[in-house]
Order: sequence, then C-alpha cells, then structure tokens
Amino acid sequence: MKFVETPLAGAYIVEIEPRGDERGFFARTYCAKEFAEHGLSTQIAQANMAVSATAGTLRGMHFQMAPNAEIKLIRCTRGSLFDVIVDLRPGSATYRQWFGIELAAGGHQMVYVPEQFAHGYLTLEDSTEITYQVSEFYAPGAEQGIAWDDPAVEIEWPLQPKVISDKDQAWPALT
Repeated sequence: MKFVETPLAGAYIVEIEPRGDERGFFARTYCAKEFAEHGLSTQIAQANMAVSATAGTLRGMHFQMAPNAEIKLIRCTRGSLFDVIVDLRPGSATYRQWFGIELAAGGHQMVYVPEQFAHGYLTLEDSTEITYQVSEFYAPGAEQGIAWDDPAVEIEWPLQPKVISDKDQAWPALT
C-alpha cells in the first residue's frame, strides 16, 4: 500500500497495489503493520457499507463526538463518488478546510479520515456502493454533522445534489 498525504494533516489517500496475473489480481486493502508504521490507528470496531440507488445522492457531513470519535477508512466498491472530508479540529492549521477526491470502484484508492473530521460524499453514478471501516462503534448520541453547503467551508461539489435525507439537510452550519 502507498500512503499519500492530503493537504489536511493526518488524512491520507491509501492506494492499494494490485499484484496481477492472467487470473486477475490480489491486493491488500488493510494491513495493521503498515498503518502503524505510518502512525495511523489500527483499531477497527465495525465495517459498514451503503448503497445509493441514484446518482446525485449526497450523504453527510457526519462525525461522532468524543468519547466516541471515530476514524474511517473509506472505499468505493461499485460505481463512483466524490468523497469529502472537513477538518474540525479547532487547533489545527487546516481547521474548516476541506479535501475532496473522486473514488471509483476500479480506482484502487481509499481515504483515511482522522478523528474530528466530518465526512460525506456525493454519488456520481446510479447504484454506487461504499464500504468503510471505523475505529469506534456507532453511538447515536454522539452523532453530529455540519451542513453540506456550509458557507464557512465552501465545498465545491462536482454537481448539484438530487437526493439528500431530511436528517442531512438539517445539520447546522459551523458559524
């Protein structure tokens, strides 16, 4: 695996390295030893997936508050999506800054999302599937979010969302 730093400290693009032959290929999508060598968390409490039926579905911007703050490892396993993270660490030099990347099923990239980052994504194709591992169990009382269109963050989504849940529409702006 290759670990590529993003402009947001502590967040990485993780590139899997397929090893192939006439049968296809094999690749590791997680290795505790390699994550630890890069100073990244190796704890996995849950593995989740979500399928969005329609292109233009926006999910986010979510995070969990301490003591249930979570780290996420995000991967697109079908279709494609625009994945976004926002640094919500008040003391960080990149506080309120965002980073986005297109993830696709055949792209062999994942996003490592540190604690105290909001995460969300916009599907670019119908029937898009995302899988992610998290370091903490889901705790409904710790769940929080910020507005997907927060003017304090100014995320540049590649297209106008078509489907957003009432819950995700209701997240407040940071200001």
